[in-house]
Amino acid sequence: MNSIKQNITQVIKEMALATEKCGRATDSVQLLAVSKTKPVAAIEQAIDAGLVAFGENYVQEGVDKVNYFAGHPAADQLVWHFIGPIQSNKTRPIAEHFDWVHSIDRLKTATRLNEQRPATMAPLNVLLQVNTSGEASKSGINEDEVIALAAEIATMPQLVLRGLMSIPQPETDYDSQFAAFKKLADLLALLKPHHPQLDTLSMGMSGDMDAAIAAGSTMVRIGTALFGARDYGSQA
Repeated sequence: MNSIKQNITQVIKEMALATEKCGRATDSVQLLAVSKTKPVAAIEQAIDAGLVAFGENYVQEGVDKVNYFAGHPAADQLVWHFIGPIQSNKTRPIAEHFDWVHSIDRLKTATRLNEQRPATMAPLNVLLQVNTSGEASKSGINEDEVIALAAEIATMPQLVLRGLMSIPQPETDYDSQFAAFKKLADLLALLKPHHPQLDTLSMGMSGDMDAAIAAGSTMVRIGTALFGARDYGSQA
């Protein structure tokens, strides 16, 4: 079994190949390590291997990890992303502990995060989660709602809209994967004239990273390929 460090080296190599293949700079895509359900020891190994950005799905688990690593020598470099669904009664701990939120899909959620972000902290970087596949079971706003929600968030002083995120339905063939990601990239291009600060497309995971990068992803969310399979038994 490979070590976490070896896994990170392999994923970074695959990212470099994917960017090279489509003529992009190797540093144009960031690796976000999805550390949900993983112990702090695994995150420490990833930090030792050079990673600084970590994504968490569960509020209490994520807050506990943020607090734990506040005393780490690399604490100033670490960037914590909340990437899971957001319940209205859980916005305060997210606003108080995380640097990024990827999963905003309602005005109510954005409003609460803005109101609850401490004034002593930098504004919260946020992404709109878009349901590009049209599945009723998928989280995210519909494509035709993006412009209106982006305009509302632009008025909120404690939030900075940075871009879009999606989790398309799983596809095994490259062309279908690429088409789903291209929808999100086209949406960002539509928004950018009105919101010039937009610079982030959070899309692509272990199974569809190549297509996501070809379509314009700037941040891939990789978990299993770095840390191994997850045990969800302890999660509600």
